[in-house]
Amino acid sequence: MTLDLVNYEQKAQVAVKSFWGARKAAIDRQAAAGNADQGERSGVTAGKNMDAFLDLILDVIKANGLAHADIHQSKATLSLPGFFRPTKLWDLLILHKGQLIAAIELKSQVGPSFGNNFNNRTEEALGTALDLWTAYREGAFGEQPRPFVGWLMMVEDAPESNSPVRDRSPHFSIFPEFQGASYLRRYDLLCQKLMKEQLYTTATVLSTPRSAVDSGEYADLSSMTGLKTFVTSLAGHIAAESARLS
Repeated sequence: MTLDLVNYEQKAQVAVKSFWGARKAAIDRQAAAGNADQGERSGVTAGKNMDAFLDLILDVIKANGLAHADIHQSKATLSLPGFFRPTKLWDLLILHKGQLIAAIELKSQVGPSFGNNFNNRTEEALGTALDLWTAYREGAFGEQPRPFVGWLMMVEDAPESNSPVRDRSPHFSIFPEFQGASYLRRYDLLCQKLMKEQLYTTATVLSTPRSAVDSGEYADLSSMTGLKTFVTSLAGHIAAESARLS
């Protein structure tokens, strides 16, 4: 079976340009209106900065056998039942013949508050995965194979995200891989551990500088958490589910 990777590298560059362009446009609009939020919040509150990555993901799904699947992107249709809470909103849901094929979260972080935001993103990712897989175990989605559950994170490549970080743990030692690790390295470790613990089918982190608004530049942090791993894993899952449900 040959997988179609839909020229994902070029499309990712377009998505990165769109991400930074959307942030800049939102900040400019709010500044012109005289009600800009403090700091980076103007770009965050714009909302749909990662939409071009959804376009890339949808191309992968359609090219590998499920162009006719039920694709949900509007807020009203993005809820899944949880176990510890009634529902959870996702960024993209793919259903076919009444079965959940894929659920995907897209996140981003731009400086300067990398510390607090990293902790928040970690807690969100863990809680979301635990809630979904417990609901799955308890039959919330009926009798079906495990869906693809994806987490894709884009982080600003900046001095603050690349600098070593010191932590204090007065009672017990932290794990050695975290000692002096930058926030970008911590995101890479987070994604690797999320996959090793089978909390996500694939967890990916990309770094990108602000100058990428013109170039679309981005970088993987490791092969395990790189974009190619995300795309090939998703394409393989979609092709397998297409064959199974045909």
